Amino acid sequence: MVRNIRTNREYKDRLFTFIFGNNDNKEWTLSLYNAVNGSDYKNPDDIKLNTIDNVVYMGMKNDVSFLIGDTMNLYEQQSTFNPNMPMRFLIYAGMLYSKYIEGNNGYYRFSNRQQKAPTPKCVCFYNGTDAKQDRVILSLADTFEENSAPDIEVKVTMININYGHNKDLLNACKPLNEYVWFIDKIRTKEKNIDIDKAVDEALHEMPDNFLIKPFIMANKAKVKYMCITEYDESRAMSELRAEERAEGREEGRAEGIVEGIAKGKAEGRAEGILNTLSGLVKDGILTLSDAAKRADMTVAEFESKTGLKS
Repeated sequence: MVRNIRTNREYKDRLFTFIFGNNDNKEWTLSLYNAVNGSDYKNPDDIKLNTIDNVVYMGMKNDVSFLIGDTMNLYEQQSTFNPNMPMRFLIYAGMLYSKYIEGNNGYYRFSNRQQKAPTPKCVCFYNGTDAKQDRVILSLADTFEENSAPDIEVKVTMININYGHNKDLLNACKPLNEYVWFIDKIRTKEKNIDIDKAVDEALHEMPDNFLIKPFIMANKAKVKYMCITEYDESRAMSELRAEERAEGREEGRAEGIVEGIAKGKAEGRAEGILNTLSGLVKDGILTLSDAAKRADMTVAEFESKTGLKS
C-alpha cells in the first residue's frame, strides 16, 4: 500500500530545544532543572550544555543534555507518546558518556581504581493529546524479548506537562509554563484555522510579561517554522498510526474469514465459501491464485465457478 503521508526526514530544531537548550538561555534551563529536581541552584553558569549535534535516531535528534553538579541530564520533549524512549535514551547516553570520557574530565579509562562518572537523569516532557498520567516510568527492560533481569537497564521519567497536570512543576518554572501556554494556544486555534494562522495568532496573543516573549519575537520566523514543522510531524505520525490500525483491522478481518472458510470446508458449505472468496478477490484482499488455493481448486476451475478472470 502506498502511504500518502507527508513527513520530513531531515531533522529540524524543536522549539523546546531552541528555548531550553540554548547557551543564551541557560537561566531557563537552570529553572527547569530546579523545578524537576526540587533543587535551588542559583548560577546559570553551573549548566554545562553538552547536547550532541548532528545525531539523529529514528528521524529525531537529541533535544537537550547538560551537566550540572554530579548529574548528566538528558531531556527530551515529545508531542507523540513513544514507549520506546528508553532505547533512544540508551543510545544518546552512550554517545554522551563516550564524549565525557574522551574529554578532559579526570576520568582515567585504564585506571585500576573505580572511576566516578556523573549520574544520568533521563526525563521526557510529554505534551501530546493522548491521555497520560502525571508521571510514568518507562523502562528499557520492558522492551526486551525476555524481561528476565537484563544486564542493561534505562529508566525514563515521562512528565506530562499539559495543562491540568503537574501544576507545581509548571508553577515552579515560568519559562516552561509559558512554553506550554504557547503550544496549547496553537493547538486550540488550529482546530478552526490553518496551522500557519494559528501560530501567528498565538504569537500575537502572547502576554507581554512572558519571560520568553522577547526571545520568541526576536526569532519569530524561525519559531514559526519550527512550530509548523513539529505540527506536520505530529500529524503525520497520527495519520500513520490510524492507517496502521485500519490495516490491522483489515488483516484481522481477513484472518477471521480464512478461519471461517476452513470451518466451512469441513462442514461442506462449498457455495458460500466460493462467494466469500470471490468477494475477497474483488475487494483486493486475496489474489485470484490465493483464493483458488484456499478453495482447493486450480485457478481455471475457480474462474469457471465464480466468473472471475485473471
